[in-house]
Amino acid sequence: MHYKFAIILLLISFNAVAQSGLTQEDRFKIEKLDSWYDNEYDYSQFTGRVSDRDKGSNILKISSEDKNIKFFRAGDKVNFTVASKDTDYCQGYVRNVEEKFFVIFVKDLYSCWNDSDYFRRGTLLHFNSKQLLSRVKEASKYRIVLLKRKKDFFKQLNGVNHFIWSYDQQKVLTASDYDLKIVEIEKGKQKALEMLLAKKQDQIRLQKELIRRLSELDQELGHYRIERDDLLVDRWHLDHDLGLPVGKRPQKLRAKK
Repeated sequence: MHYKFAIILLLISFNAVAQSGLTQEDRFKIEKLDSWYDNEYDYSQFTGRVSDRDKGSNILKISSEDKNIKFFRAGDKVNFTVASKDTDYCQGYVRNVEEKFFVIFVKDLYSCWNDSDYFRRGTLLHFNSKQLLSRVKEASKYRIVLLKRKKDFFKQLNGVNHFIWSYDQQKVLTASDYDLKIVEIEKGKQKALEMLLAKKQDQIRLQKELIRRLSELDQELGHYRIERDDLLVDRWHLDHDLGLPVGKRPQKLRAKK
């Protein structure tokens, strides 16, 4: 009785704790997934400064505050102009990407730069890259995939946490379930043994009755057995003289003294 009362109290306390917090659906309800992509913003336009270059000004290392340059890949095409000059675009190809820097190869720098001027480090450049825009769109779609995956992981984590936090309660409940099953099994065992004992006693009584009836049947079979008598043969056996010393009959009468 004390054991059952402890289980009831434990269940009541567990339900109270569960109802005091948010439900699983509310706790892990995530608002509409946002990739932070703005369709009205032109991600292909950004600025950068020349932080380093080679002697021929064919390889330029650009620093930029635009964090989207991290999506560049080697071989991506970029167009740029010098901020202080109104010239045509120069073409470059990305060779390497670092944090806040990327390296480009420029085949002809002088299409947007005068031959007589010295191309200084720190020159501000305006970039235009359609491939960067495409990279940003792809990244925004992949971010939605990551958000969905994060949501799934949160749900799995909630299940794991729920199991760990309620382990003691589940242990008691599981043990009580198996205790009830054990009691039921013991009852079934006892009932089966009692039925087996009763069957044994019935079989013993049946055994005695069958033995008695078989004995009676043997007596009746002996009584009603049909026998064949051959008189000629039987008389021959009875009258046949085998030479045994027997007296002749009738014998002479002995005289009286």
